[in-house]
Amino acid sequence: MKAIRRFTVRPVLPEPLRPLSDLARNLRWSWHAETRDLFQSVDPERWTASEGDPVRLLGSVSAERLAELAEDHRFLRRLTEVAGDLADYVGGDRWYQAQPGELPAAVAYFSPEFGVTAALPQYSGGLGILAGDHLKSASDLGVPLIGVGLLYRHGYFRQSLSRDGWQQETYPVLDPNELPVALLREDDGSPAQVSIALPGGRSLRARIWLAQVGRVPLLMLDSDVEENDIAARGVTDVLYGGGSEHRLLQEMLLGIGGVRAVRTYCRLTGHPEPEVFHTNEGHAGFLGLERIAELCDAGLDFDAGLEAVRAGTVFTTHTPVPAGIDRFDRELVATHFGPDAELPRMDVGNILRLGMETYPGGEPNLFNMAVMGLRLGQRANGVSLLHGSVSREMFSGLWPGFDAEEVPITSVTNGVHAPTWVAPEVFRLGARQIGAQRTEDALTVGGSDRWDAVAEIPDQDIWELRRDLREQLVVEVRERLRASWRQRGAGSAELGWIDGVLDPDVLTIGFARRVPSYKRLTLMLRDRDRLMDLLLHPDHPIQIVVAGKAHPADDGGKRLVQELVKFADDPRVRHRIVFLPDYGMAMAQKLYPGCDIWLNNPLRPLEACGTSGMKAALNGCLNLSVLDGWWDEWFQPDFGWAIPTADGTGTDPDHRDDVEAAALYDLLEQRVTPRFYERGQDGLPDRWIEMVRQTLTLLGPKVLAGRMVREYVERLYTPAAHAHRAMTPDAARELASWKGRVRAAWHGVTVDHVETSAATATAELGTTLNLRVRVGLGGLAPDDVEVQAVSGRVDPEDRIGDGVAVPLKPVGGPDSEGHWLFEGPLSLDRTGPYGYTVRILPAHRLLASSAELGLVAVPSEDGVEGAGVLMR
Repeated sequence: MKAIRRFTVRPVLPEPLRPLSDLARNLRWSWHAETRDLFQSVDPERWTASEGDPVRLLGSVSAERLAELAEDHRFLRRLTEVAGDLADYVGGDRWYQAQPGELPAAVAYFSPEFGVTAALPQYSGGLGILAGDHLKSASDLGVPLIGVGLLYRHGYFRQSLSRDGWQQETYPVLDPNELPVALLREDDGSPAQVSIALPGGRSLRARIWLAQVGRVPLLMLDSDVEENDIAARGVTDVLYGGGSEHRLLQEMLLGIGGVRAVRTYCRLTGHPEPEVFHTNEGHAGFLGLERIAELCDAGLDFDAGLEAVRAGTVFTTHTPVPAGIDRFDRELVATHFGPDAELPRMDVGNILRLGMETYPGGEPNLFNMAVMGLRLGQRANGVSLLHGSVSREMFSGLWPGFDAEEVPITSVTNGVHAPTWVAPEVFRLGARQIGAQRTEDALTVGGSDRWDAVAEIPDQDIWELRRDLREQLVVEVRERLRASWRQRGAGSAELGWIDGVLDPDVLTIGFARRVPSYKRLTLMLRDRDRLMDLLLHPDHPIQIVVAGKAHPADDGGKRLVQELVKFADDPRVRHRIVFLPDYGMAMAQKLYPGCDIWLNNPLRPLEACGTSGMKAALNGCLNLSVLDGWWDEWFQPDFGWAIPTADGTGTDPDHRDDVEAAALYDLLEQRVTPRFYERGQDGLPDRWIEMVRQTLTLLGPKVLAGRMVREYVERLYTPAAHAHRAMTPDAARELASWKGRVRAAWHGVTVDHVETSAATATAELGTTLNLRVRVGLGGLAPDDVEVQAVSGRVDPEDRIGDGVAVPLKPVGGPDSEGHWLFEGPLSLDRTGPYGYTVRILPAHRLLASSAELGLVAVPSEDGVEGAGVLMR
């Protein structure tokens, strides 16, 4: 019989055990080994059955066992110690509190997904895992962050396989009362709510669930409330599901509702109001509109409100391809804003202008969430050096007239939260070497360029650790493979072969990620005979563990999964290659440490960063990857191998895959496997162990999320907070008025004549020339602009590379025609072909970048003497 109603019945903890409830509700347990060990000791069998979730554990443990623990003095001493440690962690000063200068009072961090722990399945892939790692590292560092997201009642889908290897999706219902979250409540005990207006007089209401991530609160909005109609209740049903309007409503709730949730949380708890708002990808971009509306209600007009909001906003883009950006029909967006919908006092035309693709090649009828994010954020970044470069090129249309390298998008390379991803055995090895506290500090705060203590760990200890982790992975894989085959309909009698799957002494390669086509899940299958030879080599065999989910609507991705599964089902190789369905955090935490090689073979440069190889590296796993994302930035032969790419623009895609697959096989055959199996005089693979040691020593400190969050604080959050404070209402009005005046006058800004003191087309190194420039300012004053000389080496087409800009100074007042003269020195500090040009840019003390307005004036062809080329 089916129940007509479901309850969550919680145990009443005896008074001495009450601290267990606080420990279970703070997600620090997900990365704090001592807390997990304490919960495991409550009931080891139920801990395993609850998949390491303390909330589920406490909901299932017997009253008799709780009574027994309440009398167990040894357990109570451990409980007091762990609870005290959490109190010190949450309340004490950390890295952030020790920094000089005026740092932000608080930062609000918005993301559509958060991967904090498998017990809170609100993530689909890398974006969510990164967001979870960002929160955890902010907590470790003491950064006053507030996370903002949605609570999806079905999360992302669970993946299984049919008998013929086709991906199947299920969407289990998540009851928030069974998750490690709590309702945010008003002072009278009623649930706190936010609401946004929908067309036709309807409303979308949402409750606010609070997940405590160490020191960091994570606010999650849930539209499944009784006051909503059926359609509105379903807005937060599935992560990345539904049609265009469904996604739009999710993103309006995340952005607009998220700001209102932050205001509610700060009102109820006394938490400082954020000075900086960080948008993790474009999904939350509407948060800027809500903040403009707040300022308009306080007396600013739209343009001044926009400047005030921009000053304190950071936008991070994660996609290297336009197809990865959410874009909506402009009419759909227009329908949901204005007098009969949300933000009724705001002109819909102003809203639409923020997201329209008004640049060459853009779609004028589409509203682009990333474009809105860039227009609403004074500071923007990509997530690796290469991705920053790709992003500047991709969005250069928003800054016409500027070279791509001058587009104001910087980069902060992603990192990973080491305490989450480092195996306990690796941590214990470090603690044995330098002590537990120093190891914890090294993994969380970071700050050093090298972990030199790794050099003192004996080769034998490193090799035994690696084998132990590989053996644990073998056990894990067999359990998961057996469960998968049972789901596929196999009987126990058919599955005896699984006991021989993988070998703890064979070189183990991992490949696990989402399955869009550009990540090339099946590149390894390009030459199946060659792959079989590698898998079955009599002396140097390899074994491969593969996992990954295709998006439910991506049949092409599902076909790739099926192709891989069918190959792995072949009785000749199924003991050497496996596909594990339902890739998630719990699987990943076993997979990364147990692999010797982490494989990554995307189409370059389509991997914005890719952090799975970082997690593997922190466990002593070597990377074998295309030079894309973070690997392009930090690759050294000491850390692994680079797969050569055939990424010329004229290369046929099939030919490219053939070439790069052949390069992968060559590396495995000729360099990777021989090094793993080669033994030195002591019987150990000493050259391999040295690569593991170098990976930990030199790469380990770089890949930390602690390093990443410190960069955000120093390079983006703190400047944004200072800009926010400087942008008083009067300053915002001044800047908006000035921008309007400059835009209106810019058509009259011209470089009319340029001359130098150079008499010939050659000059000597160290010479200083005098540059004189006559300009028209179209009614602007010299203080409104900066006239620059830009000089550097030139290529055969006279393009300046690595240009250096030097401001020129006005000389006297305007002439009879209203033109101004600017002068300045030009130092010839480099040999070879050398040239210069002159340009005029808007200049104002409140601009974060001279490219901010996307306005620039350069000489016309007939206004330049000698084309500006000094030396050939």
